[in-house]
This record gives sequence, C-alpha cells and structure tokens, in this order.
Amino acid sequence: MLIYRLAPLAIAISLLAGCATVEEPVAPQGPRPPPDMARPANSPPLWPKAPEERDPRALVAKLLPASVKDKAGWANDLHAAFIHLKIPQVPETYCAALAVIEQESTYQVDPVVPNLPDIVWNELEQRGAKFGIPKLLISAAMLKTSPDGRSYQKRIDTLKTEKQLNALFNDMITELPFGQKLFADHNPVHTAGPMQVSIEFAEQHARERPYPYRLTSNVRDEVFTRRGGLYFGSAILLDYPAPYTEVLYRFADFNAGRYSSRNAAFQSALARLTGKALVLDGDLLRYLNGQASEKPSTVEIAARSVGSQLKMSPGEIRRDLQQEKTAAFNLSPLFVRVFAQAERAGGEALPRQLMPRIDLKSPKITRKLTTEWFARRVEGRYRACLSRAEPAI
Repeated sequence: MLIYRLAPLAIAISLLAGCATVEEPVAPQGPRPPPDMARPANSPPLWPKAPEERDPRALVAKLLPASVKDKAGWANDLHAAFIHLKIPQVPETYCAALAVIEQESTYQVDPVVPNLPDIVWNELEQRGAKFGIPKLLISAAMLKTSPDGRSYQKRIDTLKTEKQLNALFNDMITELPFGQKLFADHNPVHTAGPMQVSIEFAEQHARERPYPYRLTSNVRDEVFTRRGGLYFGSAILLDYPAPYTEVLYRFADFNAGRYSSRNAAFQSALARLTGKALVLDGDLLRYLNGQASEKPSTVEIAARSVGSQLKMSPGEIRRDLQQEKTAAFNLSPLFVRVFAQAERAGGEALPRQLMPRIDLKSPKITRKLTTEWFARRVEGRYRACLSRAEPAI
C-alpha cells in the first residue's frame, strides 16, 4: 500500500506498475559513500562489515517470500540495482529493500486499483471547475477517440491499473483541446514501481547521475518497469548517508522524506530550548513547487527567537535550515548549538533520531494510519526477511 504525503489523487491511485526484461549489470559509475556514513560518533555500523555474499542473487532468491513468482527475475534486477549504486550486498541491505517492496506492492507487477474510474472522473470534474470548464464540455471531449482507438470515456471507465492511468493522462495532455490548460503537466501519477518510488525523485536522480540502463522512452516510464522501480527505490531508501542507529528510521524516511527522522529530533530539541510547540513532522522550511519559500516556517521563527542565544543571525539560521535535506545539516552550527544548549538546559542527552509524527490521509484509508505505522510494518517484514537468511548471519 502506498502511503505518501502527495496530492490526494496521487495518493489514492498510486500502488504499483511495470515489469521489464532483466539486463545484466554494467560497470558501476564512480565511487559512492557507504550508506551508513555520517552516523553518530562511536555508534556501531548499521550495515555489517562482513565480506559480501559470493552469490548475491542466490541470497536474494532465498530471502524472497516463498509465494513470490519469478524469483530469479526479482533477484537479478535487485542485484543489478545494488551493483550500480554500490550498496553493500548483505542480508540486511537486501532485506531492507525487500521489506519495502513487500509493503508497497506485495511483488505484484501491475495490480488492480479499486474504484479507479470514479477517482479519475472526480479529478476531471474538480480540475474543470478550477479552470471554469463546464462538466458537459469535459464529458463531450471524453467521447473523442484516443490514440489507442478507444474513446477517452471508454478508457476511463475500464481503468484498472496505475500504468494505464499514466498512459491515459499523457494522451489527454497531448491530444485534448484543453489538455494543456486543464492538466498543465498535472499527471496525477506521482509514484510508481514495486517500491512506489517518487517519479520526481527518479528524474532528479537521473539528472545527477546517469541512469545505467538504456532508456526506451523517458525516466517516468522507466520507473514503471521492475528494473527501474528497484533501481530508484533502492537509491532513495539506501543510497544516502543516514545518521541512524536503527533501520526503522530509514523506513520512516522512505515514507516521510529523507532525513525526516533526524529533522524531527531537531524539532524536538528546538521546542525544548525555546518552549514553543512545534509539530515534529521533519519539515523545517516551507516549500512551494519544490523550492524553499521566503515565508518563514514555525521552525525558522522559533530558531530566530533564540538567535542571540545561539549567536546566529536570521540569515545564518536560514542558511543552515536550507541544508535540512542533506547529511551536512548534522554538522551545521544551528544543529550543533541547538542540541548543545537544549541538553545543557535539560541536563540530559537528547535523541538524534525521532519518529516523524505524520497522519497519513487518502480516500482509500478508512482508519488512522501514520508514518510510524508504516515504518513499523516495514520493520516487521524486514525482521521476517532476515529470519530466512542463514542462522549464522
């Protein structure tokens, strides 16, 4: 099940997509930092330093649940992703990825999404109302024959999967008279693949580091394939230096965003230092269209209130908060001084990792779910996966 803080429609429909032919791994590109770098001093490594498996694909096949079909295909694609990303090939890292796959997709290639046609019709109506396009005009336009030979109405009424929805919106944006105005690149599919990885993350990752496979069309479509979904999903989960002593907080970050667990701990320390109530959600700045907003967040306002005590100007505070999505924030003057003064005032050490307090909402969710629920569900699957490894491990 997908649980992300995204647009309501994206949350409601994002489950899984795609499968691709397995390719052998090519030579990895450039050195990468180990995933457990930038952890607290004197803490044990999160991933074992033991020699890596001689036959990692056989290891993955053994770690997969017995019910999984095409174990060799899953093992090959996940092994290839780890090779390209230079992730340590040990049971703990493989089980972390496998636990997320099981939670997000249960190893299905392209599962049916309940009530998908209703969700799309509601979205079209809402988008039309926003731009002043009458419902009757939208309904008439949906009678137009689409590139696959069926009317758009027929395609919507027979929608079953996220992959089908992605193709539908791409065609509507391109082909319909009001497509660009109504959707303006507003394809509602924001996550895809066996690990439900963010398409925005995948596109950014591909800009920063060459994608190791030959693209058949574009990165968005590649995320719908098994090889692409596992590659980008492994990257967002494991290929960053997280300062955690427990894998649970990586799973929380996967749900809430990288470094959310560290940032929630910072928010808690800042709240103790200032006496101000702060939401411990891991978001330190306000963002608009992916860019930090000039309008200060409650966290920034709280930090400014003790600026003289921290010996930091508003500009310096903003400078450090802008590092919230990087490992560098751990060593920033703001991070170090807030913790030092909060601990001095309270007389006790404070945690550097804390579960983000986020309620998960979507039309599909009928009970209260949180980021902690997600992280602990994945952790349970992770432990079950490790139990399938050799007893000596």
